[in-house]
Order: sequence, then structure tokens, then C-alpha cells
Amino acid sequence: MNDTPEPASPTVEQPTAPQPIPAAPAKKQKKEDSFPVFLVKLVLIVAIFRSFFFSPFNIPSESMLPRLENGDYLLAAKWPYGFSKYSLPFSVPLLPKRIFAGQPNRGDVVIFKAPPGNDVDYIKRVIGVPGDTVQMIGGVLHLNGKAVPKVKIADFVIRVSANTECISPDFAVTEADGTQTCHYPQFQETLPGGKTYNVLDLGYRPQDDTPPVVVPAGKLFLMGDNRDNSMDSRFPAIEGGGIGLVPQDNLVGRATIVMWSTDGSANWFLPWTWFTALRWNRIGGLF
Repeated sequence: MNDTPEPASPTVEQPTAPQPIPAAPAKKQKKEDSFPVFLVKLVLIVAIFRSFFFSPFNIPSESMLPRLENGDYLLAAKWPYGFSKYSLPFSVPLLPKRIFAGQPNRGDVVIFKAPPGNDVDYIKRVIGVPGDTVQMIGGVLHLNGKAVPKVKIADFVIRVSANTECISPDFAVTEADGTQTCHYPQFQETLPGGKTYNVLDLGYRPQDDTPPVVVPAGKLFLMGDNRDNSMDSRFPAIEGGGIGLVPQDNLVGRATIVMWSTDGSANWFLPWTWFTALRWNRIGGLF
């Protein structure tokens, strides 16, 4: 009898089944905004942008010729002079007074709510700031007792269009190619401090001679560049007429750039006229 033990058979390990990997917790799907919520957000963003950054304005008259023409569309910066209820859409009375107030400079072109109603946007040039004495003598602007330099330059010429007619036949001209234009006497003024701009002087008018006016604190003396076709601070504040001295709280913004300009001949149903009506040379003009 053989007592030698037999070698043990090797143990064969059975392959273990792979353990299932625990599933990652499902990510919570982002809930999409409904259209009304999106619309409310969009309105809020636009309102904030227009209230505190830039807002578009259009020019419906010729009181600021030659710098601005009827049919110009411009952007106004809202922050230079601070913010008041007039900075907000529909002049919502959320701001009891102007905050972050800034002082306009002579020569700035400003948009403001016109007295006495304070509900219509006007655009004029700042001529007198608090402490200034403003007077017109024989069609020449005087500031603090000194005449503002006024130099005759070439006539301002503007083509007759749906947006433009000559103020009187005296200024109407038919060019060699048959184009109808208006030729207006043009002058260059230079304010104290060096700000230069062009104005129109169409001849003597009663507003070419005015009594001296001292601009009080918190007010501005504003004038249109088209001196004989502008109801401005030379006239008392009357609804639809003059504006008197304008409170600085009425300021809405400062003109910055012309972003669009049309001569008024476009027809919504004739798309090509949208381009032929454009005054391309005016787009991009700065102030």
C-alpha cells in the first residue's frame, strides 16, 4: 500500500461577474422659460439699456439745421448728466430727484423734456450755464457781455425732399442738373472754451435782439442752431412754443452719433426705396 499522498488538484477560481457601476444621479433638466417670461426679461433688459446707457431719438424738425436734419435718427448717451425720472421710459416717477448729476458744457447738444409740460422730447444746444448772462444783439450772441465770434462761411445747401422744403422762396435754388435745393446763409460760432459749430442766420427777426438773461442755478439757456427757425430759451415757456430756461432735471441725454438718416421718400411697400431714401453721408456723424 502506497501511503504517498497524491498531489492536490489546483483550485480553479471562477471568474466573478462584473459589479454594476452605480448610475450617476440624473442631472436636473433646466427648465426653459415660457415665452411670456422671455418677453418680460427682454422688456426689462431694453428698459435698463434705454434708461441708463443709450436711447434712440429722431429729429422731426429743422430747428437744429445745419447740424441735424429732419429725418435724422441719433443715439443719446444717458449717463453724462445723471438720471432722473425723465431718464426712465414714460417718465415713471421712480427717482424723486436727479442722481449722479453731471454739469453740461456750453456747446453740448442735449435732449430734454420741454417745459412747461415736461412731456415732449426736444433737442437744442447748450448756450448758457448757471451764472452766465445771455443776450442777442443784432443777431449776434453775447455771453457775459462779450460777443461770441461769428464768421460767415459758405452757404448751407440742402436738397428739397419729402422731409425738407425751403423756408421761403428767397432761399430756393434750381441747380444745373435740375435738382431743387435750399441755400441758407451759414456762420461759424466759437463759444468760450473753444467749442465751434455752425448756425444759420436767415435775416433779421425779432428774436435777434433780446434783453440780457442771467441763468440761475439748476437751469440752462438752450438755443437751436437754426437761429431764425427755433422756439427756444429766447421765448417764454408756452406749450408748443418757447421753452424758457430749462431745469437741468429735465435733461434726458447728450447726443452722440447719427445712426440713420432718411429724406422721407421711402415707401414701406417698395423695399428698394428704403435704400434710395437713405442719406448715407450723414450716418456716423459725431457730436
